[in-house]
Amino acid sequence: MKHTDIADPTATPAALSVPRRPTVALALGAGGAKGLAHIGAIEEIEAQGFEIIAIAGCSMGALIGGIYAMGRLEVYRDWVSTLAKFDVLKLLDWTFSGGGFIKGERIMGTLLELIGDTCIEELPLAFTAVATDLEREREVWLTRGSLFDAIRASIAIPTVFRPYHLNGRVLVDGALLNPLPVTPLIRETADYLMAVSVDGPAEFAPVDTVELDEPEAQGTRHRIGEFFSRLMPHGEPKPREPGAFELLNQSMDLMQANLSRLRLAAYAPDLLIQMPRNASTAYEFYRARELIELGRQRARTAFSTWKPVSHQPR
Repeated sequence: MKHTDIADPTATPAALSVPRRPTVALALGAGGAKGLAHIGAIEEIEAQGFEIIAIAGCSMGALIGGIYAMGRLEVYRDWVSTLAKFDVLKLLDWTFSGGGFIKGERIMGTLLELIGDTCIEELPLAFTAVATDLEREREVWLTRGSLFDAIRASIAIPTVFRPYHLNGRVLVDGALLNPLPVTPLIRETADYLMAVSVDGPAEFAPVDTVELDEPEAQGTRHRIGEFFSRLMPHGEPKPREPGAFELLNQSMDLMQANLSRLRLAAYAPDLLIQMPRNASTAYEFYRARELIELGRQRARTAFSTWKPVSHQPR
C-alpha cells in the first residue's frame, strides 16, 4: 500500500479537496404527464450544486423519484422524449373490469424492461412512495420491498388504473390524501427540504392541444361555425360538455391543488418549485420535451429568488 505524507507531491491537501455539496430532501408531487416536469426540476437542482439524498414521491412523483434513485433517470428521459401520441395509446391496456379502465400491466412491463427493478432498501438514497389504503382509509408510506410494486400502487388513479393489491392491502393513488408528500421527509438529515408541485395556480386558459396542433383545421371549423351562425341568427350555440376523462382530470387537479395547499400550510419546505396545474392534461406524455423544459425553467426561476438561511442539517 502506498504511503502518503506531507512531502508526497501527489497528495491532495485537505484545503484543496472538493467541498461538500449542500444536501436536499426532495418531495415530488402527483400530476400525471405534468409530473414529467420533475425531470427538469431535478436536473436543475443538481446543476445548482445540490445533492439529493432523500426523495418522497406520490403517483408520477413516485415514478420519477424512484427512477432517479435507481440512477436511470437519463434513460427514462430519453425514452419518454421520443413518444408520439400513437405511442402513448399503444401503452394503454384497456379493460372494463377490475375497478379501472386501464390494467397498467403494459406500461409497467415496458418500464421494467427499460429500467429494471430493485429493492427500495438497496437504493443509494432514502425513498418513499406514497399510496392510499382504500379499505383502511389511510395514507401508506412504502419504504421497503420492490420499487416497482411501490410505484404501481402509488400511480393507481381511481377508475383509471386498477387498484393494486400489496401485502393484503388494496392500494390506490396517494394523491387522494397526500398529493405533495413533504411529511415523510421531515426527519431526514438534509440541509434543505424542497418540494416540486405541479398543482400551482393556473396561468392561462385551458386549451385544446389537438386544435393547436392543427391551426388550419381550427380556422376552418371557426369559419363554418360563423357561417351557420349567420344562417340561424336566433339560435344559441350549445356549450361543449367535457368528456369523462377531461372531467376526471379537472376534478383530480382541483382536489390535489387544494390538498397540496393544506399540506404546505402545515409543513412548508425551504424551497417550493411550482408548475401551473393546467400546463398539460394528465395523459399528454407526448409533450415530454416541453414539460421537462418547463420544470427546468421553473426551478431556475425559483432558485434565482431564493435566499437560503443556512447549510446546517435539519
